[in-house]
Amino acid sequence: MPRVCPFTGKKTRSGRQITRRGKAKYLGGVGRKVTGKTKRKFKANMQRVRAVIDGKVTRINVSAKAIHTGLITKPVKRNYQPEGEK
Repeated sequence: MPRVCPFTGKKTRSGRQITRRGKAKYLGGVGRKVTGKTKRKFKANMQRVRAVIDGKVTRINVSAKAIHTGLITKPVKRNYQPEGEK
């Protein structure tokens, strides 16, 4: 299952982590030096939620941004009570 949001199109991106050492100039040092650059991945914040799609409640993987911005509609909560507890 790919880590791609069907609503926002967010997916895994690649980048680098930069490692530095030294003391900053404004703190009295000679400056920060780069000692390494390693590859890393920025993964989308995917959540598995229940949503109403085409009138049916289904579970889908969507990004947190899609949930925050209201791109998905969550189903209404049922007011269920068992028969013995009325």
